[in-house]
Amino acid sequence: MSWNRLIQFKAEDGNLHYGDPVISSPSDLQTLLASGQLKARELAGPDITSLKPTGQELLVKEITGPLSPSDVPIVRCIGLNYQKHIQEGGRKPPPYPSIFIKSSATITSWNANVTVPTIVHPTDELDYEGEMCIVIGKTGSNIPADKVEDYILGYTTGNDVSARKWQRDPAFAGGVPQWCFAKGFDGWCPVGPMIVSPKVLGFADKQSLRTWVNGDLRQDSDTSDLLFGVKEIVRFASQGTTLEAGSIIMTGTPAGVAMGMAEPKYLIDGDIVEIEIGGLGRIRNRMVFAKDQAQP
Repeated sequence: MSWNRLIQFKAEDGNLHYGDPVISSPSDLQTLLASGQLKARELAGPDITSLKPTGQELLVKEITGPLSPSDVPIVRCIGLNYQKHIQEGGRKPPPYPSIFIKSSATITSWNANVTVPTIVHPTDELDYEGEMCIVIGKTGSNIPADKVEDYILGYTTGNDVSARKWQRDPAFAGGVPQWCFAKGFDGWCPVGPMIVSPKVLGFADKQSLRTWVNGDLRQDSDTSDLLFGVKEIVRFASQGTTLEAGSIIMTGTPAGVAMGMAEPKYLIDGDIVEIEIGGLGRIRNRMVFAKDQAQP
């Protein structure tokens, strides 16, 4: 591909553009934006997987999400994939990657409010899950391990927002954990602020991952704790299954989620969740409960 880092942004003309930000490190992105000095080399093309340089350099006024629901056919999620997270949940490591899905409607921006619908009550154990996400850049199936990098567009930061009662409580989920519904509400997959090419990060196997809630550090790990790494996730998930260009694979969350605490600190209305992954940047989302909570 022809870029190292990809953002979608509003320029001085008020229009949305794609571009490769002119930065030397991920921390420069917000610093330069705040000072009004962030520039990006414009990219254009028929879709996000086919962008090419236009030769123009534009001043960035606002960074939007790099992906919209229409860009993402589906979100695949890997559960129980950080070894310490498996331990905090009292579970055994799965023999193969454990996969569930979120719809494209869960995709939202790195700085958008996350709306908690009325079916999820303030007591329904709203939780955060900081995750590194793989963005597929080329459609394929039965992808061999030594070809995986050819199919990766890049990586981005994400949050697999979860309602734990709907996921695990038999009174809500029944006898079998209900992952898809409990994690699949509209806007429950904020991603961004940029997509970083495998040219920069390779298989992203040594990236720090930290999550804060209202400034309180909750998750502090790195991707070396992954049970199944990027190469094995893509190889396994593509067996007999077409991975479409633009689709996302969330690679799992490390220890430190509210559910794993001796005294869980679940999210409440107005809480701000920030997730930062080394090399990928930081997302920041406020949890906003819908009013007039009603019984399901």
